[in-house]
Amino acid sequence: MLKGNSVNLDKLIDSFSLLEQKIAALRGKNNMLEIKLDETSRILKLAQSKENYMKEESATLQATINGLQETIQHLSYLQDENKELKKVIRAFEEKNKAKDQEHTTHVERLTMQMKAIKEDHKVEMTEAQQDMKRKLELKESELKDIIERKEGDIQELKKKLRDQEREKQSEIIKLQMEFSAKMARIQSTSVKTQQQDPSSLLQNVFKRKLQFLEEEKNREIETLRRAVREMEQQLGCTHDSHPKRRKF
Repeated sequence: MLKGNSVNLDKLIDSFSLLEQKIAALRGKNNMLEIKLDETSRILKLAQSKENYMKEESATLQATINGLQETIQHLSYLQDENKELKKVIRAFEEKNKAKDQEHTTHVERLTMQMKAIKEDHKVEMTEAQQDMKRKLELKESELKDIIERKEGDIQELKKKLRDQEREKQSEIIKLQMEFSAKMARIQSTSVKTQQQDPSSLLQNVFKRKLQFLEEEKNREIETLRRAVREMEQQLGCTHDSHPKRRKF
C-alpha cells in the first residue's frame, strides 16, 4: 500500500514537474506571443499610420490628379481658344495685309496725283508769270504813255499859267495906265464942291474893278496851280508805283 502510494506520488511529482515544464514552456511561449503581439500591434499601428498616411497621400494625389485633369481640360479649352485666336489673328493679319496693300496703292496713286498736280501747277505758274510779264510790259507801256501825256499836260498848264500871269500883269498895267490917265483928266476938269467928289467915286469904281480883276485872275491862277500840283502828284504816284510793279 505504501509502495503503491509512493509510485503514485512519484508519478504525481513527475506529472507536476512535467506540468511545470509545460507551464514554463507555455509562459515562455506566452511571453513570446506577447512580444510578438506587441510587435504585431506596433506593426499594425505602424501599418495603420502608414495606411492613414497613404490614404492622405492618396487623397492628396487624387486632388492633384483632379487638379491636373481640370488643368488639362482648361489647357484643352485654352488650346481650342488659342486655335480660334490664331485663326482670328491670321484673318486679321490677312485683312491688315490687304489694307496695307490698299494703303500703299492709295499712297502711290496720291503721289502720282500730287506729282501731276505739281507739274500742272508749274505749267500754270509759268503761264501766269509769262502772262503777268506781258501785262506788266503792257502796263509799263501804258504808264509810260500816261506819264508822257501828263508831263505834256503839266508843261502846257505851266505855259498857260505863265501866259495868264503875263496877261494879268499886262492887263493890270493897262488898267493902271487907263486909271491914271482918267484920273488926270478928271482932276484937270473937275471942280471941287461941297458934295461928294466925282473923281473920288470914279477912283473907287476903278479900284474895285481893278481889285475884282486881280481877284479873278488870282483865282484862275490858283486853279491852274492846283491843277498842276494835282497832276504832278499823280505823276509822282505813277512814278512810285511803276518800279514796284516791275519788281513784283
